[in-house]
Amino acid sequence: MIKGLAITPPILGRISIGKVVEKNGKRLPEKDDQFTITTQVQNKDGWIPHPYDEALRKTQDNHKIRAIPIRLLFNEPDLNLRAEYCLFDRQNGRPLYTGNGETCRRYTASGMAPLPCPSPDACEVAKAGCKPYGRLNVRIAEQEDDLGTFIFRTTGFNSIRTLAARLSYYQAVSGNLLACLPLALRLRAKSTIMSHRTPIYYADIGVREGQTLAQAIADAKELHSQRLATGYEQAALDAAGYQGLSNGAFEDSDEDISEIVEEFYPATGESSIDGNVDVAAVKTKPTLKDKLDRKTASFATAPS
Repeated sequence: MIKGLAITPPILGRISIGKVVEKNGKRLPEKDDQFTITTQVQNKDGWIPHPYDEALRKTQDNHKIRAIPIRLLFNEPDLNLRAEYCLFDRQNGRPLYTGNGETCRRYTASGMAPLPCPSPDACEVAKAGCKPYGRLNVRIAEQEDDLGTFIFRTTGFNSIRTLAARLSYYQAVSGNLLACLPLALRLRAKSTIMSHRTPIYYADIGVREGQTLAQAIADAKELHSQRLATGYEQAALDAAGYQGLSNGAFEDSDEDISEIVEEFYPATGESSIDGNVDVAAVKTKPTLKDKLDRKTASFATAPS
């Protein structure tokens, strides 16, 4: 195996909550209120929709994909969802830094170096645009390729935190049968002061519509028994997953990085494709209270 090359789950297509559009001669991320499933091929109009995209739209309200039936490839949550702090060079797309809040791998003058990772709030390097970056690999139900996956990328804290919790909980309650559970990737909405109370959308995972958790666990046990009978080695698959991911310093390939930077690491002050807003830009935007306070202060200091 080539050293330094991360071996990741095979990818059949992409799942996103938004797209990149051209406005005033600039290519900018645009968030959405639905999932889009695409192939890995682009044309002049962007990513080409996958056949699953049209099929799912026909079954959902307003032809908007708000839930995708999925299964997971691995039993271990952190193989299905890999999340870390990441910083890319926006000029050349080169990954500069990845960390987990404790340790990091960072490019230095002498090459790749392991260093402490104090998290973005306490890191000088992070001020250049470091933020959480997650990659979730899922199998869309009924797909023919048993080991192929669709990848959902996000820098949204809500998505990463929710997905990590769900995967951990479902692994626990199912008795380590996470890869056998019939699940659904769902879109949820919330609003915050930082989003100016407009909805922001994030990904969640739950049991499929019409099923209870008890029914999903019963189905998982039945599928697990069938797999054992055919000689399917889930533990060996998880071990191969860990070995492949640990073989390289960075997971994303060079040809993917420019697209990732464009979608998820836009220029300061712009929203990313998954609805994240640059925190510094939000903090510097004056609120109505700020404007009133300044107005009051100007009257108080004005000469009588």
